[in-house]
Amino acid sequence: MYHFDLVEDQIDRQTLVEKFSDPTCGAFVSFEGWVRNHHQNSKVSYLFYESYPELAIAEGLSVVKKTIDDYKINSAICIHRIGSLQIGDMAVWVGVNAAHRDAAFQACRFIIDDIKIRVPIWKKEFYLDSDDAKWIDSACIE
Repeated sequence: MYHFDLVEDQIDRQTLVEKFSDPTCGAFVSFEGWVRNHHQNSKVSYLFYESYPELAIAEGLSVVKKTIDDYKINSAICIHRIGSLQIGDMAVWVGVNAAHRDAAFQACRFIIDDIKIRVPIWKKEFYLDSDDAKWIDSACIE
């Protein structure tokens, strides 16, 4: 199983984790990306994620499918939010299961890194101490 989607509503971690029940797997690894209250020296008030949905979903599915093939994992899901997100909101969730932990860890890392590079999702930061907002290159952020 593999899946990628864009959602405007909050990401439901528990529902996603339940999809990974598989007796053939000994490892499950997930990554959650949350909206933090700062970036470099600026205090962030909220974020806005925008995308080109048709291309984003196609590229996201491609990344997840490639990961399954390359890392020999059983399944993987990536969900990314779009729209306005507040501090503490989950912006992205990645889940991977595999027979062994090493493949699961490596695959999870590959998915989030490749999604940030290949998928057309753009992040705009809004700041507490300024009326300015700035588009952020998420591929360059750790």
